[in-house]
Amino acid sequence: MSERGDSKDTIADLLGQLGSATEGSAPPIHLWNPEHCGDIDMEIRRDGSWWHEGRPIKREKLVKLFASVLRREEDGEYYLVTPVEKARITVELHPLLVTDVDYVPESEPKTLLLSLNTGGQVLMDEAHPPKLEPRAGHAVYVEINRGLTALFSRSAWYRLASMLDDKGQIESAGQHFNLLP
Repeated sequence: MSERGDSKDTIADLLGQLGSATEGSAPPIHLWNPEHCGDIDMEIRRDGSWWHEGRPIKREKLVKLFASVLRREEDGEYYLVTPVEKARITVELHPLLVTDVDYVPESEPKTLLLSLNTGGQVLMDEAHPPKLEPRAGHAVYVEINRGLTALFSRSAWYRLASMLDDKGQIESAGQHFNLLP
């Protein structure tokens, strides 16, 4: 993404400014509506790994930062967004992964908490129901926020499968979700 004048709102500048975004608080990208400024040679592969110019991004904080400014728009494309720039990236399957699943302790009704590969968490509930992904052998994914989705990693999928009742359903937040294809 290009730098525009002396703006402090480019992705490069956000690396320094948004340290807190990698620790749980996300920037208000729902308020940002810049013009599309081009594509970046960045992709999120099927396994959840992030790549730039053909090389893996190994710095976890950098991946978390990029994830904090990622959204999917009505055109079905994924963009990294700042207040003044918006650049399209490639997502092979789903941009995020669910890496763990467990019930919130002492929750009533029982509610599942999903941990993401980027450090975030989401509750499995009516707003975030599990769905089957035929492109991944009917593994489960959930819709989260900003049009993003998270596919269950193999270990999280097995953990979730071990929680299914004899009808192939899981209960969370007072809802029953069918997870059989």
